[in-house]
Amino acid sequence: MTETPALHALWPAPLADGAVHATVTVPGSKSVTNRALVLAALAAEPGWVRRPLRSRDSQLMSDALRALGVGIEETVSSSSGDGAGGEAWRIIPAALHGPATVDVGNAGTVMRFLPPVATLAAGDIRFDGDPRSYERPLGEVINALRVLGARIDDDGRGALPMTVQGGGALEGGTVEIDASNSSQFVSALLLSAPRFNQGVEVRHTGASLPSMPHIRMTVEMLRAAGAQVDTPEAGGEKNVWRVAPGALLGRDMVVEPDLSNAQPFMAAALITGGTVTVPDWPRRTTQPGDALRRIFTEMGGSCELTDAGLVFTGTGKIHGIDVDLSEVGELTPGIAAVAALADSESVLRGVQHLRLHETDRLAALTAEINGLGGDVTETADGLHIRPRPLHGGVFHTYDDHRMATAGAVIGLAVKGVEIENVATTAKTLPDFPKMWTDMLAGTGAGA
Repeated sequence: MTETPALHALWPAPLADGAVHATVTVPGSKSVTNRALVLAALAAEPGWVRRPLRSRDSQLMSDALRALGVGIEETVSSSSGDGAGGEAWRIIPAALHGPATVDVGNAGTVMRFLPPVATLAAGDIRFDGDPRSYERPLGEVINALRVLGARIDDDGRGALPMTVQGGGALEGGTVEIDASNSSQFVSALLLSAPRFNQGVEVRHTGASLPSMPHIRMTVEMLRAAGAQVDTPEAGGEKNVWRVAPGALLGRDMVVEPDLSNAQPFMAAALITGGTVTVPDWPRRTTQPGDALRRIFTEMGGSCELTDAGLVFTGTGKIHGIDVDLSEVGELTPGIAAVAALADSESVLRGVQHLRLHETDRLAALTAEINGLGGDVTETADGLHIRPRPLHGGVFHTYDDHRMATAGAVIGLAVKGVEIENVATTAKTLPDFPKMWTDMLAGTGAGA
């Protein structure tokens, strides 16, 4: 790993002194929140997003939509029609306009979902972000939007920074795209497609398509907002999605807990032989994090969906796993952390696209686990992890929230682990350090 990030304040990862027993209320899903914000902003009438995630990524999305003219009123409600009280954002659509500047930070959903929205604005929309955002793939979205009629000035980089010269509308039509580096390329085009004059037909041309659950999430949320979507799952052509032009409806949407962010807490139960309950775990969901029930059970735990939520229990024994994570790649850092503490080898496959995430996650995990005495080898599409006795040391995060939580998981069982820049967890999991210490204290954790 050649990248050497600046050393931030170090957070001593707490060592577990016994089995964890806690109820952990996980904040709302970032993936659902940001999709809901985009769909509500493009609707023909006001709508509500209830129990949204308040984090850096969702704040970047809401700030960007406000810059384009969308009204977002943040309130606290006692209840919606289905009893979902708490924080609620009322989204008031408006004629999108520039000039405006969008700060994407290092949020993939913002940098990819909003350029199609910007083509519908009247005026120039400038996109910029963190230095790492310049390195993340965006060229397929830029080229696809040009095919569909957009004018974009990126100085030939195929990456940020760039300016979308919004014309107030986009023609749309058929476009081919290689989304093998990110399923967000497909979702980006589908979310705005009902507002395109011809809608859109997206044809994926690459060899593989990672994180399919996220595309299914996009499709289900589009349909819930009144869009007509034809998909491969519905008997359509393989790797082809069609969205018809039409008005989106303002909806009252309740955001599910972020199941991927439940991972470190479930891992704590698995490692310590304890029990963690996650309230409001949905019985049916498109979130990739739902796969944790199967994966962590295979690694030695057990789980039950109850009226109280998901109850996950560990034995303190951790088994290695050979698993294809192509559809749930975001779970890789946490699984790698648990695998480093297992009683046998693990092979994590199908996640070559993680080299293009917030950081090169495969190289980062290899460097940091090995830096604590581990034995991790990068493969062409994943990681080979051979458990070894680990020791303390600094676990660098590379400004990647999932690296930070992975380090905390290892720190439960390894004395002296210090997490560099644990504050990066604010990207999707605000107040993580307090949630973590509350869990270990047996008081539960809330958000």
